[in-house]
Amino acid sequence: MILRPTLIATLFAVGGVCTAHAEPALTVGNTLSFFQGKFGTDNNINIRYDATDIQYGDSNWRVKLTVPYVSETGLPVGATVSGNTVVGGTTSSTQTRAASGLGDVWLAGHYKIFQGSGLTPSITPYAKIKFGTASAANGLGTGKNDFEMGVGLQQIVGNHWFPFANLGYRIVGNPAGQNLRNIGIYQFGASYAASQQNIFTLMYAGAQSQVADASAPSDLIVAWNYNATAKGSGFQVYLDKGLSNGSANFGVGIGGQIVF
Repeated sequence: MILRPTLIATLFAVGGVCTAHAEPALTVGNTLSFFQGKFGTDNNINIRYDATDIQYGDSNWRVKLTVPYVSETGLPVGATVSGNTVVGGTTSSTQTRAASGLGDVWLAGHYKIFQGSGLTPSITPYAKIKFGTASAANGLGTGKNDFEMGVGLQQIVGNHWFPFANLGYRIVGNPAGQNLRNIGIYQFGASYAASQQNIFTLMYAGAQSQVADASAPSDLIVAWNYNATAKGSGFQVYLDKGLSNGSANFGVGIGGQIVF
């Protein structure tokens, strides 16, 4: 399973490809997701992720705040879920625990520096910071801040196809006694606008593992966005299939957003 705020933000962004705003607009959304898998451990771990997003921007720039609530069961005692990897302590413990609470809060900014045309894609650099607000004592996070920077590439092919790619590099905060690695993150996919309202997306998402010698996450995601208004208010559902031991076996999500 790829980092959930990044995944959710990408999917909602492609849902707005047909509803770009000439003037800045405020968007408020919420997405409820469920993931199940071993994530490289010997136990089945269930993760419920309820994320509220507040975004302000137009077709060229946007700033987004993501505030999640996380609930986990089946987590090995002594282990921590950090983004896309189970880290800390032993991952083979037969003793498990449950925990819930505030997750890691993310703040992201995007700015388009080049408007593409034809076969030349648009170029949108971005920067993100993860505030270590999730409880390290309960295994919900490392308690450390992460920093990420990267670039998004978007293209329009004909009147219906919207291929995209996102490439990023994350500087991972290291808790005492651990040796987490900085990681590269990558996403490739395309959206198909069957109409102004219905948009379908197929995306591959992957990242390096934060833990040396651990399986890297790798996922295939399909999504459907429905734009109920011309501004982009609507809802979305998606399915996530993990392709490696470092990912969830499967994930599902449903969300909605209102554009003011």
